[in-house]
Amino acid sequence: MNDSERQLIRHTLATLAYRCSKTIRGGDDEFANFRAGDGIRTPLEILAHIGDLLDWALTQANGEEKWSNANPTSWTEQADRFHAALKILDERLASDQPIACTYEKLFQGPIADALTHVGQLATLRHLAGKKITGENYFVAKIETGRTGEDQPPGVYEF
Repeated sequence: MNDSERQLIRHTLATLAYRCSKTIRGGDDEFANFRAGDGIRTPLEILAHIGDLLDWALTQANGEEKWSNANPTSWTEQADRFHAALKILDERLASDQPIACTYEKLFQGPIADALTHVGQLATLRHLAGKKITGENYFVAKIETGRTGEDQPPGVYEF
């Protein structure tokens, strides 16, 4: 991975942090266990899966590809897990250590999948009657390296 690829993937992780933080903020047990229909994952199951994807991405970056399914716990624990896994992955990508996979593979697999699942969580919030505010993400204050829940407020929400 060259430096510009590394920076782009790290900015993508910051974007994932920003968007997911907005989607999971204020989630409660009722929302976490909301089931939109038969065979559809609950928000808690989706959030746990996002954590699994980030853990998997780290193993790919380290050249030891390994998948594991976490047992979904509480909403708060899974939200904390999301931010912790994202921070560890971002720190790994920020280091000067070589990455064992290509930027394209890292993006097209776990990271793009995680972004898709954030969209599912947003849709489920609407279906559960717990809407989130829309936003112009083009002007959002997304900063490379900012992966925690301490995301800035929206610049242009609607």
